[in-house]
Amino acid sequence: MRYVSTRGSAPELGFTDVLLAGLATDGGLYVPAEWPALPAARPGATYAERAAQIVQLFVGDELAPTTVQRLCNEAYATFAHPAVVPLVQLHDGHFVQELFHGPTLAFKDVALQLVGRLFDEVLRARGQRVTIVGATSGDTGSAAIDGVKACDHVDIVILYPNGRTSDVQRKQMTTVDSPNVRVVAVDGTFDDCQDMVKAMFNDAAFRERMGLSAVNSINWARVMAQIVYYAVATDLLAAPIDVCVPSGNFGNVFAGWIAQRMGAPIDQLVVASNANDILTRFFRANDMSAAPVVPSLSPSMDIQVSSNFERLLFEMNGRDGGVTAEQLHRFRATGRLSIEPDQRAEFVEGRFQAERIDDAETIDVIGRTYRETGMLLDPHTAVGVGAVAKLRAAGALQHTTVTMATAHPAKFPDAVERATGVRPPLPPHLADLFDLPEHVTVLPHDLAAVQQFVAGAFTH
Repeated sequence: MRYVSTRGSAPELGFTDVLLAGLATDGGLYVPAEWPALPAARPGATYAERAAQIVQLFVGDELAPTTVQRLCNEAYATFAHPAVVPLVQLHDGHFVQELFHGPTLAFKDVALQLVGRLFDEVLRARGQRVTIVGATSGDTGSAAIDGVKACDHVDIVILYPNGRTSDVQRKQMTTVDSPNVRVVAVDGTFDDCQDMVKAMFNDAAFRERMGLSAVNSINWARVMAQIVYYAVATDLLAAPIDVCVPSGNFGNVFAGWIAQRMGAPIDQLVVASNANDILTRFFRANDMSAAPVVPSLSPSMDIQVSSNFERLLFEMNGRDGGVTAEQLHRFRATGRLSIEPDQRAEFVEGRFQAERIDDAETIDVIGRTYRETGMLLDPHTAVGVGAVAKLRAAGALQHTTVTMATAHPAKFPDAVERATGVRPPLPPHLADLFDLPEHVTVLPHDLAAVQQFVAGAFTH
């Protein structure tokens, strides 16, 4: 399996080089040179076995099947539920797939428990060390830290927008006391943090000197690992399904698009947004125009520049990297992007639906769901459940629908308590979270200051 950049001018690489590179040298994102077909599930396969079967397609011959299976076994043994990502029925014809049973209670664990182990395996074999620099809107940071805090060959620096995560999200990052972990609160938005990470990767001399790598969803391995739970959902329901994904950076829903492209029986992909609705506006009206980020009850979705949309845009452009690069530069310059009618006809119409749920509606969905089913939803999952209800009422969804439950309700206890009167407790392994000291550095929204911090963060 070979990989190409969405901007067309970086060299083709194999899987392990793509894993360590993260961002391509031309600023693009790596995607497979061709999409493989989804293999049939083996009868009785565990989640880890299904994951190894699918991941091997993208690893090719660079890691032995026995190694891939071992890493998957180790990664998914960290999950609290034996099914790893269980499907739970919410209403007639509507399920949620609980992606939050990993160590940090968010869907990012599904990928990052595996990706951290892939990093350590490859780096050990090569005798190398890397410094991971990542931006988080809340959940990626803690999941990435948990995935690599015990790695012998990885240092990690995570940037998050100061004051724009939940207390649980923040403390899951800042209370980790490990010599290879640093956490930085940036006075800015998530998009500001993400832009600084990309700028560091695009500084070739700095990138080379620091041995930079990435674990946020610009790294192909993150998206690859997320394909698996879409396949598992269709394995279990054994019929065409629609899938709803609370969306911010577009990586999770793009993994669903890949599963669909590989042959999983997924009909509609529903992009669910909060008040930061640039993706909903694009899919409904071809209006991708950036607006100021509005803080919300679902902070992991408070994003206006969705990095992984570039991967879909590359496909829409017939895999023409030059056209894709030019469109993205224009979007950065003008804050606007649109696609041609024939591209919408092929890639959007009949494949994607989109809906927007604001904070008041989110609270209403959490409260109503609890009263009707006894289930507590976090605000992000509630955005997805609310989007499905709106689209079903409009007759836009025709099949059994699976909404991706992306976070445990205890990560957002204030919103859940406001909606239901019930304050969800943290699981036992996190019960002392608020008693632990925090380790965090506050920095201005200034690239030079952040680069200086990264350069001096570790001594080996």
